[in-house]
Amino acid sequence: MKRLSILGSTGSIGRNCLSLVWEFPNRYEVASLAAGENVALLAEQVRQFHPAFVSVASERAADALCKELRRHGGTKIPEIGHGSRGIEQAATLEQVDVVVSAVVGVAGLPATYAAIDAGKQIALANKEVLVAAGGLVTQLARQRGVELLPVDSEHNGVHQCLRAGRRTEVSRLVLTASGGPFFKAPAEKIASATVAEALQHPTWRMGNRITIDSATLMNKGFEVIEAHWLFGFAPDQIHVKIHPQSTVHALIEFVDGSVVAQLSVTDMRVPLQYALSYPERVASNRQGFAWEKLRLLEFFEPDTGRFPCLRLAYEALRAGGSSTCALNAADEIAVEAFLAGRISFGTIPRLVEDALHALPTQSFHSMGDVLEYDQLCRARTAELLQKHLN
Repeated sequence: MKRLSILGSTGSIGRNCLSLVWEFPNRYEVASLAAGENVALLAEQVRQFHPAFVSVASERAADALCKELRRHGGTKIPEIGHGSRGIEQAATLEQVDVVVSAVVGVAGLPATYAAIDAGKQIALANKEVLVAAGGLVTQLARQRGVELLPVDSEHNGVHQCLRAGRRTEVSRLVLTASGGPFFKAPAEKIASATVAEALQHPTWRMGNRITIDSATLMNKGFEVIEAHWLFGFAPDQIHVKIHPQSTVHALIEFVDGSVVAQLSVTDMRVPLQYALSYPERVASNRQGFAWEKLRLLEFFEPDTGRFPCLRLAYEALRAGGSSTCALNAADEIAVEAFLAGRISFGTIPRLVEDALHALPTQSFHSMGDVLEYDQLCRARTAELLQKHLN
């Protein structure tokens, strides 16, 4: 029996994870949950899965959760925490075996770092953990003997493919991308895209920021950075291919020219189940792969002229130090401005590039360094935003 701490339990990853707990009650149980302000859904999760500890974003939300649980009655009220201290408590609870890190943004970084320090196994679904602080996080994971098991379908696919041979036998990794809603659109159409158009992802239904990042290919750039830290490959060994069918999630090419690919249905429960059950594989009653529908597999080179965010991600990774932290912070500010109608879609990469050139590069020695620099980047990007306003 594995006891789970689910950070971000009311989000899509968290809900999918809880569906696996429901599906495999003899394999997993919930020790703690952490969420934001969605008190109604969190209360329902508490009544269903009976965690010992729960954390929410604020004291106000904690009070509301307590009242909601008392109002229905019949459920033992768990210990309730809030804020950054609360989420760290949820992640480091003594009885926790596996921490599912699925909190959106940098908010999930300190708790995940604390969980690694406490020796917890990590099922990683939070991009910012490695994009903002990959060097610190992976160094601590090595010191504590903690394996970071990726939940993102592409990295999860790489992890599975790498089991086919020795690390030294691999010449390159290939991450696939659907291409987003603008894969075939001309540059002028992309630059003037509306929020509604940018949110029409062809494959996945996700949160607004990650959907916009997928449309700019910044999300794929973040995944290149993650792959570097997760698997130890140089930037030039990590390639991206546009694969509109979204059936092949990752490939690895060996030094002899052989290629191993990982294919699966587009269901986040597949990589989640792999990460939670690793090193075992557990049978599922869900629908298997529909081979009769597999008639075409296409792969294209990404166009970094039309999608410069992918180029910026590679440049930040090669620059090293704090550059990828700056990339993430600047992108978040730019995407927020686009979603609010303050800048055009085409302005997103220009603002991010301006921020990368304006921000100093430094080394990180502690998590405090990362969080302080992240705030500096956001403030500087907000200043640079003024010259780009519509």
